[in-house]
Amino acid sequence: MRVIQLLPTVSCGDAVSNDALALRRVIAGMGIETAVYADIIDKRLPAGAVRKASKLGTPESSDILIYHKSTGTDIDYRLDGIRCRKMMIYHNITPPEFFRPYSTEAAARTAYGYEGLRHLSSRVDMCLTDSEYNKQGLLEAGFTCPIGIRPILIPFRDYEKAPDSETMRRFGDGRTNIIFVGRIAPNKRQEDVIRAFYFYKQLDPDARLILAGSQTGFENYADRLRDYADKLGLRDVLFTGHVSFPELLAYYRTATAFLCMSEHEGFCVPLVESMYFNVPIAARKAAAVPDTLGGSGLLLEDNDPLVAAKAVERLVRDKKLRDDVIQDQRRRLADFSYSRIKALFTEQLRDFIRGKI
Repeated sequence: MRVIQLLPTVSCGDAVSNDALALRRVIAGMGIETAVYADIIDKRLPAGAVRKASKLGTPESSDILIYHKSTGTDIDYRLDGIRCRKMMIYHNITPPEFFRPYSTEAAARTAYGYEGLRHLSSRVDMCLTDSEYNKQGLLEAGFTCPIGIRPILIPFRDYEKAPDSETMRRFGDGRTNIIFVGRIAPNKRQEDVIRAFYFYKQLDPDARLILAGSQTGFENYADRLRDYADKLGLRDVLFTGHVSFPELLAYYRTATAFLCMSEHEGFCVPLVESMYFNVPIAARKAAAVPDTLGGSGLLLEDNDPLVAAKAVERLVRDKKLRDDVIQDQRRRLADFSYSRIKALFTEQLRDFIRGKI
């Protein structure tokens, strides 16, 4: 028996890819033969870490296939020809309406993803999701198989690596650094972060806003965000583009507060990363964000920029509130510990292998 993971793309820095690679180590540690396959493989990955999907061959009936679903791909239909038992890990699909004003290609891809999701609703034996929000999405799509919840597996030891020294020098100067980490994309509503920062700057003129994330695929949206910041007269908004892992560590280590105004998230790993680095969070109450925060951080009811700016000010200046928020976030972080999520996934996979699910 083998446990095979399959994805359309595995790339450096992508949360879904990182999850699959982390699960590979767990599965191998269970003494099970395993491998990760993908149609597209980032050339920066170590040789042999991921295999081309075209080399998968025909799995045996005793094998287990784990399919990571997060976008539109013809893998959804190719699975029909694979006769072994199948588990799907659903990471959510961004609704196409977010993308239509900026990228017809991205909108078509995600619309295709929802078509494929409905196709799979009666074709997998079990599903795991990152959050209760994602589980509800599967139920709405017509899935009737057993559905479990298993948060993304994050190897926190990696975050103890050395941060980029130049980034630390540049941003560790004592000024307030408000950050948001995530690709530049319309569903993440970076314009709402910029709008809130405009009002926050009235209270803290030396503050900076750091938007850390790749702009690939949404360059026109990024241009509109820059134009918007310029029209607001903001000169302290940094668009980093894609960052290396050491640079990402430096941004977290020099951050004063994390502001998330995203309207659609299936899990939002940067929230957990902020918990790890003791960066207090203010986040909009939308999609899976409340699930991930689990009662920690400051939850914003809507995208009101004045409310968001005031929340950030309190996190920065009210030491007792800041300490209380960080303490609550540390308690929530324990729920995402590597050992806990590893044990949960191990139990879920063993039960699936043994036919208990």
